[in-house]
Amino acid sequence: MASNANRLFYASCFALITTAFSFSIRAGILPQLGEELSLSGEQLGFINSMWFLGFPLSMVVGGLIYHKVGGKAIMQFAFFAHAVGIILTIYSGSYIGLLISTLLIGLGNGCTEAACNPMIADAYQGNKMSTMLNRFHMWFPGGIAIGSLVSGFMTDLSFSWESQIWLILIPTLVYAYLFFGQSWPKAKVEEAATIGGNFKAMVSPLFIFMLVCMALTAISEFGPNQWVGLILSKSGANPMIILALTAGLMAVARFFGGDMVKRFNQTGVLLGSAVLATLGIYLFSTQTGAMAYVAAIFFALGVAYFWPNMIGFVADKIPKSGALGLSIVGAVGMFSSSIFQPIIGGWIDSDKAKAAAEGFTGDELDLVSGQATLLTMTIFPGILIVLFTLLYFWMKKRKENPEAEVA
Repeated sequence: MASNANRLFYASCFALITTAFSFSIRAGILPQLGEELSLSGEQLGFINSMWFLGFPLSMVVGGLIYHKVGGKAIMQFAFFAHAVGIILTIYSGSYIGLLISTLLIGLGNGCTEAACNPMIADAYQGNKMSTMLNRFHMWFPGGIAIGSLVSGFMTDLSFSWESQIWLILIPTLVYAYLFFGQSWPKAKVEEAATIGGNFKAMVSPLFIFMLVCMALTAISEFGPNQWVGLILSKSGANPMIILALTAGLMAVARFFGGDMVKRFNQTGVLLGSAVLATLGIYLFSTQTGAMAYVAAIFFALGVAYFWPNMIGFVADKIPKSGALGLSIVGAVGMFSSSIFQPIIGGWIDSDKAKAAAEGFTGDELDLVSGQATLLTMTIFPGILIVLFTLLYFWMKKRKENPEAEVA
């Protein structure tokens, strides 16, 4: 283990808090931005899409060059992209300026994932690696919860949107200071440091299988999260409490992620997560009022372990895929989220038309159609129950027969 592993880990956490703040605070100031700069809903949507475009783009490029230029250089670019993106957001005052600044922030966020995931995988061994990956990823929902509360508080006190954006610079400066002058750990496996070795591992059946699973775990998490507040606001539940409860529980669950992996192993945790996520989304689709908070608990505990343990599984079981493999897995998760969002929107339109034809109107129409869409969304984690059951027996067989190693 690198002697400075803990300092690098804390720096990574602050970099991920920067990502989470950029997600939640920017979401919180959108109404003010739209009003002050006279932007349409479509323009605000395009500004948001830049965040999602920059993220997977720099993840893939970062994964390709990680062993060539080193994680330190990637994080130096991340700091540049974050700092310039934040300052440009505040001083551009135009639609084009906001498009560019949001793309820069997205690129910085993707670099954080591309550099920090393989660094943690190389710096720690065995179950300690699973623990640290889970604790690293707890700062995304944790940072979103903190950022949302701070943004809401500042908006209520009539702080300008510019002052809220300045807040994102605080964790940015902290991670830059912590990373400064530090050496990065070497790759655990020699082949992991070569692009040829990475690609060879990535054409294995197990890696391709995990890409399919990643696409489904990501949309199981981000699909309902995007729509559930809107839908449940018509059911008597407070959407902000639902979102804060979900994010807070995910952060706490990830803190204890290493203990869960130690007890049930990665495949057992992923299978259990798929069951809880399916149950949570099903409850969202059938319950109203106070029961919606119970649904949020099941949903949060289900999706909490998906992202860090998908990354951890690939790092642990397919180590030769290296930094590139981890970046490709994460990028597939992000691309999946962006691809499925309009499909989910289409389901909502279709279910709304059906409910209207049945005579529902107003809030009742929104609730009935929204819950019908959430019921359809149980397909994603439902398929994962089958896939992770197969994975459980696949890995059990592989353990009994090490010669069957595929990557």
